Amino acid sequence: MAGLMHIAEPTAGARSPPQWRAFLELAFRPLYLGGCLWAAVAVALWIFAPAWIVGTLAGVAWHAHEMLWGFVATIAVGFLLTAGVNWTGAMTVRGTPLALLVACWVGARMGFLLPGTAAFVVASALEVVFFAGAAVALARAIYRTRNRRNYGIPLVTLALGVADALFLWTANGGDYGLLMQRFTAGLLAMAALALLVARRVIPFFAMRAVSGLTVAMHTRSGHWQVAACVLAAIASLGLHAPGAATVTAAALTTAGVIALVQLVAWKPWAVWRVPLLWILYAGYAGLGLGLLVGALHAAGIAERAAWPVHVIGVAGFSVLIIGMVTRTALGHLGRPLRADRGMVASYVLVLAAAALRFVALVPVAAATAALHASALAWIAAFAIYLARFAPMLVRPRVDANPLPPAAPVRK
Repeated sequence: MAGLMHIAEPTAGARSPPQWRAFLELAFRPLYLGGCLWAAVAVALWIFAPAWIVGTLAGVAWHAHEMLWGFVATIAVGFLLTAGVNWTGAMTVRGTPLALLVACWVGARMGFLLPGTAAFVVASALEVVFFAGAAVALARAIYRTRNRRNYGIPLVTLALGVADALFLWTANGGDYGLLMQRFTAGLLAMAALALLVARRVIPFFAMRAVSGLTVAMHTRSGHWQVAACVLAAIASLGLHAPGAATVTAAALTTAGVIALVQLVAWKPWAVWRVPLLWILYAGYAGLGLGLLVGALHAAGIAERAAWPVHVIGVAGFSVLIIGMVTRTALGHLGRPLRADRGMVASYVLVLAAAALRFVALVPVAAATAALHASALAWIAAFAIYLARFAPMLVRPRVDANPLPPAAPVRK
């Protein structure tokens, strides 16, 4: 099976011109491209040109929203809408409906940058339509084909949209404390989805890539882990209620410990020679550690909310994302599952951005310099990804492999 990792890359398809039909064939193409481009642009604006952020959603609220929902959740939606085709054999969304979904996402990004209440309301409406549309597309494919294993996926996607809508509603009201509660709920909903996906795909990718490697899927503990994260997300909405903080801390501790135990069981020492794998292992480790830091914050031990947010968001989500948008794009584009130097450079730069961002959280003289260096490493990482993958994302698969046939509907 390891030999499948080194198949010579076809050349005929690589010369094909860009095609709208190919670009809108599966959701990962426009959403990986748009999400990664926005990751670089949004950080550049936040660090180097904050005066350009003049919308109703401004300052830290804009930065938090655009990193979580504009970037991380967007990549997750692109992955789920694409993986849903493989899970069910039925199409989720493509062509004109996909173009409309992407147009909603682009309109929301632009609207949140413009001044005035009207722009904010329109952007918020487009954002809600984007997540609701993605949830409906997933539900249609999953429920029609009776794909019971994935019945929860549309609900978690919808929960991301609901958390987003609550955040935007609160942002318009100006209550910063309540706004951060809503943001935390969205962050933990995204963490539940990331855990659910990662515990499935990482062992699968590892066993396919490393000859003779066998790792446990830990399905039952994974269910407990996701349930604990969902419980923490719900409890975080009422952190001022008696016992809510204790429940949140306990649930996050459970989810984080299970993640680190799973990671060891997945034999990380066996994958260190495979960049497409060790980057995913590193992201999963960062997510597990971030959940534990979140538990410390909920318990009042780690006072600064920025610590769990950035450990989960940068060391966890973002490291997982740079690995997933390369590994899954290569697979769906019919390319060899092998990381080149540019891809590895993007991995190293995201890890460097995470490390430097943590330095910037420490009250030292070098904090501002570390923040700027982190931003530059981040922007460079996603610029490298875009330079490598944008030409492929707008062209047909190199092997001209057709999409999987639609699965029969079970009655």
